Amino acid sequence: MSFSFPTNATPNNVRSVALAILHQNGRFLMQLRDNIPTIIYPDRWGFFGGHLEPGETPEMGVKREVIEEINFTIENPIFFCRYDDDIALRYIFHAPLTVSIDELNLQEGADLGLVSPDDVKRGQCYSEKLGDVRPLGKIHQEILLNFINRS
Repeated sequence: MSFSFPTNATPNNVRSVALAILHQNGRFLMQLRDNIPTIIYPDRWGFFGGHLEPGETPEMGVKREVIEEINFTIENPIFFCRYDDDIALRYIFHAPLTVSIDELNLQEGADLGLVSPDDVKRGQCYSEKLGDVRPLGKIHQEILLNFINRS
């Protein structure tokens, strides 16, 4: 199913982004963002996805971004909801992760991992690659808690 959501920036130049909740066996694939102070949510766990390109629908954008970031093709992303704030208009999709995380090719971020519902509730997750616990991005935690509660 395709959606034709408006992708123009709002008058405040808020960007439109499409993000993926990829789930497998009750856990959620997340990206540990790079620890670069100039990016949004540095050194935090967040969703795969990103900014929409001109003329791109959110569904097209989430598919493109996930391929670019981990070389995984989402066949049929299901629209979950939209979260708006002063930072972004977030189009959230969900889909099953149908391969082992060992088959993914991380192209962006410091690490990736499957996050449990308990990790989401605690707001933090262990990074195997860094050998340390890192927090979830606050908005990502909120979205996942809503997703868990609606499932």
